[in-house]
Amino acid sequence: MRTARRVRLLAAAGAAVAALALTACQNGTGTRDEGASVPPSAGAASTASTPDPSGTPGGDTGTGTGTATGGGGSSAAPVSGTATRTPKSNGNGGGSGGGSGSGSAAVLCNGSNTAVTVQPLSRPLNHMLITVRNTGTRTCHLTYYPVLRFDEMQWVPRPAEETHPQAVTTLAPGESGYAGVLLSAADGSGDGGTTGRRLTVAFQGTTPNSDGGASATPSLPAKGMYYDSSLQVTYWQQDRGDALDW
Repeated sequence: MRTARRVRLLAAAGAAVAALALTACQNGTGTRDEGASVPPSAGAASTASTPDPSGTPGGDTGTGTGTATGGGGSSAAPVSGTATRTPKSNGNGGGSGGGSGSGSAAVLCNGSNTAVTVQPLSRPLNHMLITVRNTGTRTCHLTYYPVLRFDEMQWVPRPAEETHPQAVTTLAPGESGYAGVLLSAADGSGDGGTTGRRLTVAFQGTTPNSDGGASATPSLPAKGMYYDSSLQVTYWQQDRGDALDW
C-alpha cells in the first residue's frame, strides 16, 4: 500500500520536471514565448555588417565594376585623359589662319610676285590692255598707275586722271588687276610715232613716284607696238571693263 503511493509521487514529480524542461527549451525559439516580446533593435546589438571599404554591403567578397548615377553623395570616378582646346576661328572658314593670303599682311604687287601680260586691242582703237595676276601667297596692292617705258624712251606717259579709282586695287592670290593704255591718237594728231620692241612695266610704292619693287618685262607681239606722243595709261583697276572704258 505504502509502496504504491511512493511510486505515484515519484511519477508526478518526474512529470513536473519534464514540463519545466520543455518550457525552457521552447522559450525564444519562435514556437512558444511566454514572456513579453522585445523588438530586435531594442537592447540588442545590430547584426548588420560594417560596410566594406570597397563599397560592397555586408562585407561580401564579390567583385564588380560600374558607374554610380544619380545623387546621394557618391560620384563616378574621374576619367583619365588629356584635355584639348579647340582654337577659335579667325572668321575666314578655316579656323586657324593657315590659309594663304588672308592671314598675312598685304604687300605691294610688283614683278617678283605677279605675272604681267599685255594684249593689243582692236576696240577701243589703238589701245592695249595690261593684266597683272598675283602669283604669290599673300594679298598684294597695285598702287597708282603703271610706269611704262618702251625701249630707251626718255619720258614717262601721263595717267588719265579721270580713271583714278575710289580705293586701292587689291589682289588676293590668283586674282588679276588691269590697266588700259592708249598707244596713239586715232586722228593722227600725235607726233613722234615709233614702234616699240621692248616694254618695261614699273610699279610704284606707297607714295607717288616711289619705287614699288621689281619691274616686269612682258612679251610684245613680234611686230612690236606702235605708239606716239599721245601715249597714256589708266590707274590700276580691279575690273577689266574699267580699264578699257575711258
